[in-house]
Amino acid sequence: MRHRTLGRSGLRVSEIAYGSWISTTERSAAEVAQEALRQGITTFDTADVYGGSLAEEVLGRVLSGVRRESVEICTKVCSPVGPGANDRGLSRKHIMEAAHGSLKRLKTDYIDVYQAHRFDARTPLEETLRAFDDLVRQGKVLYVGVSEWTTEQITAALEIAGRLGLDRIISNQPQYNMVWRVIEAEVGPLCEREGVGQMVWSPLAQGLLTGKYRAGEPLPTGSRADGPARSQFAAGALAEDVLRRVSELTPLADELGITMPQLALAWVLRNPNVSCAIVGASRPEQIAETAAASGIELADEVVKRIDDILGPIVERDPAKTPAHPTDYGR
Repeated sequence: MRHRTLGRSGLRVSEIAYGSWISTTERSAAEVAQEALRQGITTFDTADVYGGSLAEEVLGRVLSGVRRESVEICTKVCSPVGPGANDRGLSRKHIMEAAHGSLKRLKTDYIDVYQAHRFDARTPLEETLRAFDDLVRQGKVLYVGVSEWTTEQITAALEIAGRLGLDRIISNQPQYNMVWRVIEAEVGPLCEREGVGQMVWSPLAQGLLTGKYRAGEPLPTGSRADGPARSQFAAGALAEDVLRRVSELTPLADELGITMPQLALAWVLRNPNVSCAIVGASRPEQIAETAAASGIELADEVVKRIDDILGPIVERDPAKTPAHPTDYGR
């Protein structure tokens, strides 16, 4: 497993990170996390809202027997975790309370990267950044990051931090994959200039780039697109034309002697601003397969063939607001 520097910081993260959320059962989530460790994955990403906070608890139990300095634990704050008016957002009150809750569930004294899960327009940005900075000064958080923030929001955060001498964000967590390249327009270039690394989620496009969804065939039983979450699945990604083009990548992967997930991850990791690709899994063998993508390098000729096959799948204006994961092709 290779490691990369996260942005312009000194922190190194594994190229493949494990996204710890409860997708099946608590037992299977623990088994997958344990397999991730065996595969050399050291970076674990979760959030206080995943599985109603159960994801943090499971991860905390799995990592409790591991030397703390050997792993990087990343979690998030912002999404609603309770019925109260202050059980959400990026106010000082919620950030402080959420951080203490995450530390307890994760069974750790500190969080390596604490991320704002989304932007909170109701809270002054200076208040949010001062709260994060206080956690850093207290030693409860080592680094600060954001997730799915716009170029304007990231720029404002960097300006305020610089002007007030507050801890600077070192990471952004956007959706990014072969068929969803929105960040390449503005977010990516801004972050590359400012030393903010990308910890990308959905590098397999919610399973689309594994090759399991095929044009003209029924959705696989038990798959994400065929389950209760189908209404939230990227409906545009299941269009016949998109499925047909994605299926044309399979012979290319076969030619290279790798699997479709490994091809998709190698493509993401080719971007120099990407520090790690966050993958999920419901079975240990899945995380073993994706971990093997670390170190695979694609030649320029291969990348061009991929671009020729896929073409302009996403047609919406990517310039301003990062899109919701169901906005494929809109």
